[in-house]
Formats: sequence, C-alpha cells, structure tokens
Amino acid sequence: MKYIVRKSKLSGSADIPGSKSHTIRALFFAALAAGESQIRQPLDSADTSAATSVCKSLGAGISFSGGDIKVNGLDGAIKGVRAEIDTLNSGTSMSIGIGAAAIAKNSDITLTGDAQVRKRPVGELVSALNNLGSDAACVTGNNCPPVRITSPIKGGKTALRAFSSQYLTSLLMCAPFADGDTEIEVVELLEKPYVDMTLWWMNKLGLSFDRDGYAYFRIHGGQRVKGFTQRIPGDFSSATFFAAGAAMTQSEIVLGGLDLSDVQGDKAVLSILSAMGAETLQVEGGVSIQGKGLKGAEFDLNDTPDALPALAAAACAADGTTRLVNVPQARIKETDRIAVMKSELSKMGADIQELPDGLVIRGSALKGATVDGHSDHRVVMALALAGLVAEGETIISTAESVAVTFPNFADLMIKCGADITIEQ
Repeated sequence: MKYIVRKSKLSGSADIPGSKSHTIRALFFAALAAGESQIRQPLDSADTSAATSVCKSLGAGISFSGGDIKVNGLDGAIKGVRAEIDTLNSGTSMSIGIGAAAIAKNSDITLTGDAQVRKRPVGELVSALNNLGSDAACVTGNNCPPVRITSPIKGGKTALRAFSSQYLTSLLMCAPFADGDTEIEVVELLEKPYVDMTLWWMNKLGLSFDRDGYAYFRIHGGQRVKGFTQRIPGDFSSATFFAAGAAMTQSEIVLGGLDLSDVQGDKAVLSILSAMGAETLQVEGGVSIQGKGLKGAEFDLNDTPDALPALAAAACAADGTTRLVNVPQARIKETDRIAVMKSELSKMGADIQELPDGLVIRGSALKGATVDGHSDHRVVMALALAGLVAEGETIISTAESVAVTFPNFADLMIKCGADITIEQ
C-alpha cells in the first residue's frame, strides 16, 4: 500500500484510539488474573491482536463484545503449554510474552515474530530470567528472538541493563507470580515513563513491591490478581502525529479521548510542541492544538523515543535548528529510526544530520519525493506529516504498516482535511 500526500492543512477534530501500551498490559494482566476482566475501549490494531493471540496461546479465554474485550484469566497458573507463538510485529508482545512464558510450568514455549522483531535484542531480558531460575534461550544465539522457555522462574536476584524499558516491564509483570521473591538491580534504564505505566497497573491491581527509585525493585512472590474492569485512555503516541501535523501546518485541531492525568510519557510531546511555538490547551472532551509557527530548540527524547519520527518531520517546518538527542534506543525499534528518518527526509530536501543518539534538523523547504516507509508504522506516519508541508506529491511505500498501532490513521487525517490518497 502507498500513501500519496499533497500539501494541505488540518482542521476539525479527531478521536484518538486507545493506548497500545495500556491495552497490551491490560491483556496480559487480565490473562494472569483470577476470574473475568473487562477491558473497555481497547486499541484494535495488529499489535494488540498479536498480544491477544499470545494470551490465548497461554490458555486465557478471550472474547469480544461491542468493541470491548472480556478475558477469563488463568489465576497465574500457566501449565502444560507446548507451542510456538508468533508475536508478528509486536515487540511489546514479544517482551511481555517472554516474561509470561517464564512463569509457565511443565511447558515448552517458543516465541517468535516477523523479520523486524527477530532483529530486536532481548538478550538482557533472557539472561535476567535465567538468573531467576528459568531455562530460557535465544534459539539462534544472537540475543534476538526466537526465544525458547522450558522452565519457570523461581525468584532470586538479578541485575538488568534495560536499554529497552520493556525488559524491566516484563520482569515486573511476571515476578509476582513466581514462587519466591524477586530482587532486580537496574543498572541502566531508558524510557522510564513506560515503567511508570507498568507500576501504575501493579498498584491498581494490588500487587506488592518495594522500590528504591528506578534503581532497585523487590517484588513479592506467590501473589494473585483479581479480575478487573478498566477503560483504556487515548494513545498519546498516536496523538503525536495529529498534534505535530497541526503545529507544522499552522492549523488548529481538537484531539478527543486524551487524559492529561494519565501516566503515558508521550503526553510530553504537547509540551515540546508548545516550546516550539504551538498553542496547546485542554478543552472539553480533549486537547486543542494550534500551530502558530514553529521555532527550533533542543529536546531530550530519552523518555519519549516513539516521538522522534514525528518531531523530526515537524522540525523541518521550524525556523532555526532543532536537536533531538539522548535517544539511542530509537535505533532498536521496528527500524533504526534515527538512520531511517535521516535518509528519507533527506530525499525530500531536509537539512538533517545524524548523531549517535539522535538528529539535528535545520528548517528546510521540503519537496515531494518517493520515500520508503521501511514497514515501520511511525516512520510512515511521520513521512505523511512531511508530505503535508512539501511542494508537490510525496509517495510513501509500505503504508500498510500503520495497522500495527493506528489502522484508521489515513482516514482520520483525510477527515481533518489532509490531502492523502491511499493506493493499494
């Protein structure tokens, strides 16, 4: 699939779909809970479908009603599973699924994924699980999936270098169901807000743990979770593309479904766009963003790596120089997003420099070009934003990948005035 994008402005409103990160955590916790859970207004996307499939493969009962999800949980008891489970393109489902498989008894579980996921390192997580008594291994010996788990964690102590926050999230979510207590010394941690989201869920569900900031966690073993009901808030990571689009095209748009009190780290994008000159206001039913001309600045994206592609596009429309820094983990997402955004925006005439840990972008007059989305949903959507301010047509390949997190992205953009044609 291709997107063909022409210069245009945005207006009106868009209801942002549910948070991917919240939906996937809700699914796994519901699968491990006792009894029935109701997940209200979840994200319906390829990534959340992958998480649903993993939970089903582990034995949870899942059904759908009116857009909501009902889960009959396993009460922490995963037993006798012998399966190869495909997480498709979902790195989050892979990481959390590895942790869930590591509490299964009398089981032999292999988790694999598509070509992109099989390039994403998980060796630190696998080593930590082995330190806690599991028998887990990267099948090909390259620290990447597929991962085979044949015995459960027991508890104990481990150190963890969490170059991806998903490693720590996985341990925090599985450790309460181990027989013994688990102690985690966190040697390095990136993307702290995603850990905050996991801790929010643990607190909501009454799971007991002690912590020393982000450096040390002690999780008590042998715990149980009761079934729960939870509505999923709108996804700030998805909202980033509409907010950035309004800011860079000097448009005004209202984004519905967002909860500014939520723990999602990507709500910081609103502050970043405000610092660049956009006006963001909380209004009834959502958040209003109005573009009034952007100016470059420097931003630390360590807590918000998923925002890098959209902000790189927005920076092209800003006066002066924008530095997006301290985000080396952007290189181990679906693609090396630092290299890919430099490559593709350069094709459109962007004055952009690649750093080891980010990008330097100088305001540029973009021109339409044929660009490669690299089958990365956030890259495709960011290039669509660049197309909104470029002279001529921008043709973006692999647009089908947006279904991973935001299946109706193009339809919502078109509804808000974007000149986008979808070519199958």
